[in-house]
Amino acid sequence: MTAPVRGKSDGRIGPRANLRHIGALVRRNALQIRYEPFAMFDALAMPIVFALLFTYVFGGAMTGGNRSEYVNYFIPGLMAMGGLNIAMSIGTGVNDDFNKGVMDRFRTLPIARSSVLIAKLVVESGRMLVSTLILLIMGFIMGFELKTGPLELLAAVALAVLFGSSLTWIFMLLGMSLPNPQAVSGMGFLVIMPLQFGSSIFAPTATMPGWLRSFTEYNPLSRLADAARALTSGHGAIAEPVTVTMIWAVGITVLMAPLAVRKFRNKTT
Repeated sequence: MTAPVRGKSDGRIGPRANLRHIGALVRRNALQIRYEPFAMFDALAMPIVFALLFTYVFGGAMTGGNRSEYVNYFIPGLMAMGGLNIAMSIGTGVNDDFNKGVMDRFRTLPIARSSVLIAKLVVESGRMLVSTLILLIMGFIMGFELKTGPLELLAAVALAVLFGSSLTWIFMLLGMSLPNPQAVSGMGFLVIMPLQFGSSIFAPTATMPGWLRSFTEYNPLSRLADAARALTSGHGAIAEPVTVTMIWAVGITVLMAPLAVRKFRNKTT
């Protein structure tokens, strides 16, 4: 496979030119979704499937038959999970692009190396936003009640997308580090399964054993789910879970983004 060309573009691209390159790559990725609509399947279908499945299979047992109560608990929690699932899919996509030689073509162009990954981040953030809106529409159909206001709901959506976007850097790095999409998918499930089910997304943590409850307290998905519930229900602390979630999002981005860009620049196989 062709090694990356280390040209004058590494570090000599001005901000305006870099923005143009990112915009062009965003359009390219968006057109790719247009011509391959199945790529939007996870963003459009998964929120509906999860909302129906967990509400009507587990909701009655969780709340003594009061499924409407579970909907109001579960839908904000599911906002925290949607970004994680979509972030995992970008890892397999990046890996597939490398195996097909698409990324090698990008690395021969006189563009900043980061622009390729940032463009993917922008498009995936858009998919997360669409997925969250689909989830909320489904939730309102099923009886979800917004007890605060549109600004608080917008803040919950923005927080979920912000955190989900930070996770894309982790999975892009995995996509460039593992040999094939199957390995990326397998490793992704090993990462997301404990985070999803060892959290407050699906059920309150009060009945969990002590060691698991301690894990959930440090799990960023629990903090995001708690923040979304507080913002949409008006009950519980808002500042603390929102602040912790934002710290997680910024910390993950600051740590993983440079590693992903460096891996993209240096990857040769």
